[in-house]
Amino acid sequence: MSHIESNERATGADDYQDAIAQGFMPIREVARLTGVNAVTLRAWERRYGLIVPHRTPKGHRLYSNEHVAHIHNILTWLGRGVSVSQVKGLLRSGQPAFSEATSQWEEKRQRLQECICNLNERRLDECFNTELALYPPQTLCQQLLLPLLEELELRWRNPCGAQAERVFFFSWLRSKLGARLYHNNRQHGGATLLLINVSDLPMAPGMWLTAWLASSAGCPVEVFDWPLQPTDLALAVEHIQPRAVLLYSSQALNTGHLQRLLAGYDCPCLIVGEAVQIHLDELNRLCAHNPDLALAQDPLAALHSLTDLNLLDS
Repeated sequence: MSHIESNERATGADDYQDAIAQGFMPIREVARLTGVNAVTLRAWERRYGLIVPHRTPKGHRLYSNEHVAHIHNILTWLGRGVSVSQVKGLLRSGQPAFSEATSQWEEKRQRLQECICNLNERRLDECFNTELALYPPQTLCQQLLLPLLEELELRWRNPCGAQAERVFFFSWLRSKLGARLYHNNRQHGGATLLLINVSDLPMAPGMWLTAWLASSAGCPVEVFDWPLQPTDLALAVEHIQPRAVLLYSSQALNTGHLQRLLAGYDCPCLIVGEAVQIHLDELNRLCAHNPDLALAQDPLAALHSLTDLNLLDS
């Protein structure tokens, strides 16, 4: 390396450190603060001009507190069902176009449903990857995947081909989100969330969505997609030392068995899934006597509960 090149590199590093000292943030810190990953932030910048960060002479993206506030405004619109392509105009005008936004999400769900009906894994992957690059996990869960699951459950009431479609989609979803979970877990430190399927139904989509949302929010997640006996659960907790245990069930539970599952460990516990609605009165009584027990009926509610309990700080 020449003396000039060495000086240029040192100058670039100094510019970066000076900007950080002045309160600017690198993209990884903005991703942590907002829940929008770096790939999506870059896509918003390149494709829509939604976020235009400062750049150092070396090309490093740097963000201010105003950028972070702007990202939260974008997330607010996305949470209302607005497509990312519409957000820039809405931020300028403040006039929502909800019918168009709803129509766009319906079209996205229809494309995914057609892939599922045709058992076309490659096309399903391509369609989902397109949305994954543009939207944070919470928006995709709220606007795309949970409504899609409701639509599919209605479709699957007709038994013709239903089981093939169900197994195809649930297998794909577990594989897709499992890969994201593995990647996210490699980025996070600290104690894990231990998420256990306590029903007899494998590949529960709500459980994998819960795991994906939590891991995308900065927390490592360990998934056991199979029921455990109380003694086995206590042993797993002893070895893993999780920050919390999440028990997921999409079907009715034996509440006596559930109480045994809740015994034998000291960390907080969250019960998630349709079982919460089925046993709501009984579970509320359990919560009244157990301050470390919380309930969430779906993955988004689980994410909010974990946030409220301060369990997502890695």
